[in-house]
Order: sequence, then structure tokens, then C-alpha cells
Amino acid sequence: MKRESELEVLENPDALADRLLKSESYVERHKNLFIGIFVAIAAAVVGGFLYYQNREAKNAEALSAMFQAEYYFEADSLNKALNGDGQYAGFKSVAEEYGSTKAGNLANFYAGTILLKQGKYQDALNYLEEFNSDDLLLQARAYSLQGDAQLELGKAAEAASLYKKAAEHKANDYFSPQYLMKAAMAHETANQPAEAVDVYDRIINDYPLSAEVADAKKYKARAEGLAKK
Repeated sequence: MKRESELEVLENPDALADRLLKSESYVERHKNLFIGIFVAIAAAVVGGFLYYQNREAKNAEALSAMFQAEYYFEADSLNKALNGDGQYAGFKSVAEEYGSTKAGNLANFYAGTILLKQGKYQDALNYLEEFNSDDLLLQARAYSLQGDAQLELGKAAEAASLYKKAAEHKANDYFSPQYLMKAAMAHETANQPAEAVDVYDRIINDYPLSAEVADAKKYKARAEGLAKK
């Protein structure tokens, strides 16, 4: 029946006109709704474009602001890199003002690294936890540095977990066994020899060609002896 009705509309001019009038009437009755939908879509598109433009502008500002701080970092003038020199901003202020940008995110990494070197472990941890990246090297490094901070704070088990997280972030044959070695040793520090044995085994089995294998075998024997006590 539906098929016949559609054919009638196509073949009968009066039926087609009636259908069009009904359609126009429907649109007329609901024009405010259609206008509202159109305005909402347009506003979303324009808003998204403006947000993207503003974010890119902010990121450019952040990159410019931290240029001198990066220079100080490379020159090992860590206090100026962190806090600025009175004329140029340091990583802390860039991270606080531009934290939502890529450059501001990177400033968190720099600030955490410096604070760790300065022995301010909890502050370092706070900044490093704010850093987030898909980068193969930097994100794994950030997890490892968090582990270093936790280890200095006397939280060896938490440190081991972070070292393993670093090893598992886009795992690779070069860096992963290094981070796993740190994890195993942190487990030993936490008096968790059985967990350390498991990690040494991972190095031996998963990365047999790595430079860490010889030490992993040696330390595994020691950890197994401690686990039996």
C-alpha cells in the first residue's frame, strides 16, 4: 500500500501539490525549531573554530614565554629556569598560566625535573603528575622520574609500580629493560624479593639481548635467596 501511495504522488500532480503544501505547512509550524537547530549547529561550529584558534594562539604565547627558561635549563641555571629571572618567565609560571596548552604541559615536565634535581621531591611529583604525552620517550621518562621522587620519599613499592609503568609505555628493547631493572631494585628496597624475582625474569625472558640481562641474572639469584627466608 505504501508503494502504491508513493507512485500516486509521483504520477498525480494534484497529489504531489497536496504533499508539498503539507510539507510547507509542517515547516511553517515548526520554523522556530528549525531555526533554533540551525543556530545551535552554527554556534557549535564557530565556537569550535574560535576555541581552536585561541588554543593555538595560547600555545604560541607559551612557547615564546618559555624560550628563555629552556636556555637557562640547558645552561644548568636551574633556579632561573624554574622561577624566571625577573624579566623572563620560568617553567613554573608558564605551567600555571598555560597549563592547558602543549607548551604549558611540557613546562610541567621541565619544572618537575628541576625540582627533583633540587631535592624537592613532593613538589617534583606534583608537576610530573600533571604532565601527559603520547611521546615514546618523554612520557616514559616522566613515569620514571615520578618513581625516583617516590623512592626518595621512602615509597619504594610505589616507585616500583611507576618504573614498570615507564617500561610498559610503548615498550621497546632499549629503554624498557632499564626501567624494569629500576623496578626490580625498588621492589628489593621495599622488601619484596619475590616481586623483584618476577621483574628480573621479565628482563631475562623478554629482553634477552639487552645490556641489563647479566645483572638481572645475578640479582635474581640474590632476590631468590631473600625470598626463601
